[in-house]
Amino acid sequence: MTRVKRGTTSVKTRRNVLKRVKGYRFGRSTKERQAREAIAHAGNHAFAHRRRKKGDFRRLWTVRLNAALRPLGFSYSKFIDALKKKNVTLDRKVLSQIAHEEPETFKRIVEAVK
Repeated sequence: MTRVKRGTTSVKTRRNVLKRVKGYRFGRSTKERQAREAIAHAGNHAFAHRRRKKGDFRRLWTVRLNAALRPLGFSYSKFIDALKKKNVTLDRKVLSQIAHEEPETFKRIVEAVK
């Protein structure tokens, strides 16, 4: 069997690993071992936080809606209850966008629900 020198392959692998950790701090951006570990942890966090992001946005919508509703004499929970009783099918995301970008339209929705 012929001899295979692996220098170019390992250099290419190292280069790709270090390319992925550009912008990381300290040894994680320059040392291959630390870089590999950093990549593994970054992947785990990215996976977990993709799911957590959904909850974060839902909380943001709730806060925005509540802030828009208080001056109109409504609380968030009473508003959602009123929406369900009136069979309004707008979801929290759309309602919060309307409240944030078009307050007059939102005021009309609230009046319709009252």
